[in-house]
Amino acid sequence: MIRRIIRRILRLPLPPNAKVQRAEPAVIARERHGLHREQFSPGSRRVCETLQQKGYQAYIVGGAVRDLLNGLRPKDFDVATDATPEEVRRCLKRSRLIGRRFQIVHAYMGQEIVEITTFRGQPDGKSKTDAHGRVLRDNMFGTQAEDAARRDFTVNALYFDPASERILDYHHGFSDLRQKTLRVIGDPKTRYREDPVRMLRAMRLSAKLGLSIEPDARRPIREMASLLENVPPARLFDETLKILTSGYAAHCLKALRSEGLHRGILPLLDLALEDPQGEKFIFCALDSTDQRARAGKTTSPAFLFAALLWHKTTAIWKKKETEGESSFSALHLAMEEVLQAQGEKLAITRRVAGDIKEIWLLQLRFTQRSGKRPYALLEHPRFRAAHDFLYLRTEADDAPQELFAWWETFRDADPEERAQMLVKPAEGGAKKRRRRPRKSAESRAQNAVTLLPDSRISTPDCS
Repeated sequence: MIRRIIRRILRLPLPPNAKVQRAEPAVIARERHGLHREQFSPGSRRVCETLQQKGYQAYIVGGAVRDLLNGLRPKDFDVATDATPEEVRRCLKRSRLIGRRFQIVHAYMGQEIVEITTFRGQPDGKSKTDAHGRVLRDNMFGTQAEDAARRDFTVNALYFDPASERILDYHHGFSDLRQKTLRVIGDPKTRYREDPVRMLRAMRLSAKLGLSIEPDARRPIREMASLLENVPPARLFDETLKILTSGYAAHCLKALRSEGLHRGILPLLDLALEDPQGEKFIFCALDSTDQRARAGKTTSPAFLFAALLWHKTTAIWKKKETEGESSFSALHLAMEEVLQAQGEKLAITRRVAGDIKEIWLLQLRFTQRSGKRPYALLEHPRFRAAHDFLYLRTEADDAPQELFAWWETFRDADPEERAQMLVKPAEGGAKKRRRRPRKSAESRAQNAVTLLPDSRISTPDCS
């Protein structure tokens, strides 16, 4: 800062690699941006109002402003303030501190959780980093201008004030949105090295918002893709979920493959996409999920991961069967092997992994159409997801159309029709177990006597 002031006084030129930072933001009035406070969540407005009444600055920031300007409904409404996390907690009773890398506050406003961050300051060289330059811990607080400079992309550095309904823009993010350009704040290589997940985020935002990544921001991605190997699996899992449930997963996956980023998160994907049948299956699943997401319907992370990893699972399943394992045992071994290999890159939660296994195992049960088993399968909590998965398999010629049609009819049939549809044991190939004839009481007693040790059946000495 002192050097910059001296340069201004002496009118010396800035060094070539110096960052030009705007001290004052561009103020965009409501008449120009078109947003109003009612478009933002009640919880985020209430947090800003409470902090401002206590004398602090508070703005709705980031993705919420960006998405609304782009005509989309945001999932989250985050707040940035000059109050420290401890000061925020004193102002908001129902709140708690979270985070290690950078402490933030979660405020509970009814059913809504609002994430509140304190303005971050410029790194002073003391921030804890790993050997590759990734920031591990950074609790430096600063001004709003410094906070804007610390954000990843210009379109994420927009601050909306619910009180005045103005947007503060430090890095021309508003004009970049209008020009459909995704631009990194600062030197792209440095920013990617600080947090490699930004490369994944660039691909997701480009697909979601229809933005073209600036050439200087796109160029280093392929050569720096290996940095994703140093990111904790839990963070990669969270970002991958955002990609898969963004409503543009198919487009994102193609972009990730074009830049080589998929190897850092889905290393088992190449084998599936090299096979036309596997590629067709995966993109059928992604297209179906994208349609649901864009329609505002719920999506299942387990269903998506089950689809992405199914091709590798079936390959190992068939191999285990040829080695002499039963079909059920072979599938179990294949599931464990695939999920363990994928877990080294993505920390798939236990709950999601359990749902993935159930969807896969139910594929085996669909072939059982006799007795009481079809009725039990209809009552299974994962039947609908597994049935949709079976449909994708038929679309990719991985399962017979007749099997899916039978279950679709059986699901919608009345009790009498269901009873008539059941496959008889002889037709279904299932053999009834022959029970051994029950032994008589005398025979069981005789066997029990012959099995006793000699010392126990000898005549006792009564003399």
